[in-house]
Amino acid sequence: MEISDIQSFVKYYSRIKKRTSRLFDYIPKDKMEWTYQEGKFTIGDLIRHLANIERFMYAETVQFKESSYQGCGIELAEGYEAVLDYYQKMHEESLAIFLNLSQEDLHKKCKTPAGTEITIWKWLRAMVEHEVHHRGQLYTYLGLLGVKTPPIFGLTSEEVVDKSV
Repeated sequence: MEISDIQSFVKYYSRIKKRTSRLFDYIPKDKMEWTYQEGKFTIGDLIRHLANIERFMYAETVQFKESSYQGCGIELAEGYEAVLDYYQKMHEESLAIFLNLSQEDLHKKCKTPAGTEITIWKWLRAMVEHEVHHRGQLYTYLGLLGVKTPPIFGLTSEEVVDKSV
C-alpha cells in the first residue's frame, strides 16, 4: 500500500487506532500493570509504548528530527484512566504532526533511529504494522487473563466457519 495522501492515511490510521483502543474497555482495571512474566511489558507498558513510539519516534522522524523515545515506564502514566488518557493525548499530538505533512513530504526520506533512510510514506506504513503487532499482544495478554475479547471485524473464527459453505 502506497500512501499518497495524508488525509486519507489519517482516516485509515484512525480506524486502526480505534480497533486497538476498543480493547482497552476489556482490560480489568486492576490488571493494567499485569504481565505474564517478570521483565516483560505489562499491559500498561504496551499502551504507553504505543503512545510514545508513535509520538516520540514516528512523529519526530517524519519532521526530520531525531527520535526522542524514552521508553514506556509507569512514571509516564499510572493507573487505568491515566494510561488511557496518556495514550489519547500522545495520539492527538501525533495526528497534529502527521496532518502537517504535504503530499511532497510523503515522498521525502527521513532517518530511522537505526540511521536508515526511508521514504516517509513507507515509515508511516511501518507505524501501522507496529500498532497491529502490539494490538496482537494485547489480545494475547487479555486471553491469558481469561478475558473474552471482541472479534476484530465482527465475527469470530468459529462464526465465520458457521456462515461458510
